[in-house]
Amino acid sequence: MTVTLAEIRETPLSVDEVLASVSSPRAGGICLFVGTVRDHDAPAGHDASDDGAAAAQADRAVTRLDYSAHPQAADTARALAERLAADGRAVRIAVVHRVGHLEVGDVAVVVGVSAEHRGEAFEVCRELIDEFKATIPIWKHQQFLDGADEWVGLP
Repeated sequence: MTVTLAEIRETPLSVDEVLASVSSPRAGGICLFVGTVRDHDAPAGHDASDDGAAAAQADRAVTRLDYSAHPQAADTARALAERLAADGRAVRIAVVHRVGHLEVGDVAVVVGVSAEHRGEAFEVCRELIDEFKATIPIWKHQQFLDGADEWVGLP
């Protein structure tokens, strides 16, 4: 099992690069997750499980954002990917996250997992992005249309 990429970059990300890095003749399935900057977000403290008109009114227009990362974020990302690779479900694993200034629509993160079977590819991909977002020291500074701003993910 191989971790092919585990990086934090200031340059635009390539889905094709991640796909190529996890491709393998042993793999019967490849799962990719591509996270992009959306044009809205709920303010801090908003319950993401809310739905309907109240939730829609709580959303705020995002104009841009900046990601910052701890200097050891890439090492922590590699350790996470290696831990998931060690259980033998995946053939190849890759994760790349962008830092710096991003506009709405820009690619912020790409995760790729190949496995012998599709179910394992989906499972490991989901685990990787969920644990990555929960544990890797990357912080998002959102700028809103109304002039307000918000930091997300600070310790």
